[in-house]
Amino acid sequence: MHPKPLTVFIVDDDASVRDSIALMLGLAGYSTASFADAEAFLAAWKADWAGCVIADVRLPGQSGVELQADLRARGAALPFIIITAHGDVPTARAAFRSQAVDFLEKPFDNVQLCAAIETAFGLEERRIHRHHSRGADLEKLSRLTAREREVLDHAARGLHAKEIGAALGISPRTVEVHKTRIMEKLGVRNVAELVRFAIAAIPPGEDRN
Repeated sequence: MHPKPLTVFIVDDDASVRDSIALMLGLAGYSTASFADAEAFLAAWKADWAGCVIADVRLPGQSGVELQADLRARGAALPFIIITAHGDVPTARAAFRSQAVDFLEKPFDNVQLCAAIETAFGLEERRIHRHHSRGADLEKLSRLTAREREVLDHAARGLHAKEIGAALGISPRTVEVHKTRIMEKLGVRNVAELVRFAIAAIPPGEDRN
């Protein structure tokens, strides 16, 4: 058992299945929330929910796989574990195409389910860490002046001080002064780290201004 700020969201129209999964996971130390169908889940869903979803394939209304695709379309990255009493290859493929962590046929055992949850939680914890790290990086970037952001943008493209100076109409020495200040504000030690920081914090195609 590890302390979990993460939640296992159970979506199954069979109350006995929901209750048995919730009981087993509760005894194993997991926090759970249960829903009878995809629509109930979506009505309650909040963008800051973290954890994973266990969803049955066959649900009244949206299927578990459709729910998975719907959440992806909304920008949610919650990992999914798809469960079913009617496993078939096309459905399993559809689930994995939507990046399901696992596809379990009922009856599955507790060890299988907990292993899939731990895999899902590992993915979720890494996603949350990346999100928090990027948030901290963006906060550092907000400390830069407009000119420093321009210098950083050009440096991230691999341009040298002379080239950056020519592009911005300033001297190479002034570019170096800006780079020094940028590195101090961002907490990096050299230009290589500076470039890695810029690329990681500002994905390609995102507005840098």
